Amino acid sequence: MSTGAAEQGGATREPVVRRMVPRRREEAHRTATSLELFFDLCFVVAVAQGGRQLASALGEGHLRVALLGYLLVFFAVWWAWMNFTWFASAYDCDDVPYRLTTLLQITGALILAAGIPRMFLNRDFTLGVLGYLVMRLALVSQWLRASRGETGAARSMTRRYAAGIALVQAGWVVVLFLPSSVVPWVLPLGVIAELSVPAIAERQVQSAWHPHHIAERYGLFTLIVLGETVSAATVAVQSAVDEHEALGKLIPVAIGGILICFAAWWIYFAAPIHEHLRTNRQAFLWGYGHYLIFGSAAAIGAGLEVAVEYAVGKAHISAVAATATVTVPTALYLVTVWALHSRHSKTGAEQWVLPVLALAVLACTAVGESGVLVAGLVVAAAIGVGVWLHSRPTAR
Repeated sequence: MSTGAAEQGGATREPVVRRMVPRRREEAHRTATSLELFFDLCFVVAVAQGGRQLASALGEGHLRVALLGYLLVFFAVWWAWMNFTWFASAYDCDDVPYRLTTLLQITGALILAAGIPRMFLNRDFTLGVLGYLVMRLALVSQWLRASRGETGAARSMTRRYAAGIALVQAGWVVVLFLPSSVVPWVLPLGVIAELSVPAIAERQVQSAWHPHHIAERYGLFTLIVLGETVSAATVAVQSAVDEHEALGKLIPVAIGGILICFAAWWIYFAAPIHEHLRTNRQAFLWGYGHYLIFGSAAAIGAGLEVAVEYAVGKAHISAVAATATVTVPTALYLVTVWALHSRHSKTGAEQWVLPVLALAVLACTAVGESGVLVAGLVVAAAIGVGVWLHSRPTAR
């Protein structure tokens, strides 16, 4: 029973301890619970930490450090969120043990967030691994509990999940004791091992994840990441204004940034996606692809921070480089949303709007100082074209 169902009728009932059995894929009105929303909001702390470190490194012109650090840190955040989200879609029973283990995972996420600056700058993974260890202790216990409610191949699947997650986590603990010169070579192997666990665990039978619920969870996290992007840009502009910097240089960045954020929301939620998620192959490709969607959405906020710093003379990079910190993640976001979402619901000329728009946004980089504003205007115009194409009688 979900939290929402427990609260229907105006009276809140305390959840009782029950046997954890899989949810039904065809279950009607399967929506995100308040606990899942709380989980997402706590995870955005880690997203904000990663974005802050990315903006700082880009503003100093340390491109290699910025990209490698951000890719690594965001993977750690995204994968921890993924682990809980797919499990919860299949086995959420909303009783006391389930709530407590979920809160324990939130605690691990906050420890991970505290360790992000060290991971990003110094490749110090101690706090990050500790946070993951806390999250994994809770998650493994949940998978083992789920195994007691399953039979046959499904029980084997849950046990493979528990064993695989525990084994990979043990590997990350070992990494802490390796020489620093060896760690960069081991990290890609760890990432591959993490991504392989679901495919190996579900090779015979699929877990009972719910398509509509998964689509909603991803959509909600996209909203939260976009909200963090707007917040980061707002704080950057406010800081510059408080220091009596020229508004004339900040207003174009603010307008362009807000148009880009509005467009990012518009294109992601233009059409429902849950009907496309029928098999594990479709769902895994879609779910893994969101690493780029979430990562680029958060990077747009970091880029807007850099653009603001450049406008007031604090970023030690060129105008083109400052604009690229916004246009490059925006273009990546447009392409990945098209590949995972939009192309499944569009036909004819509509199919070309987002790919062409991504190229146009990249071209705005060459504009330099006014590039963010131009990119925002181009994106807004393209949304208008897309709406017009979709509203034509032939499109309908």
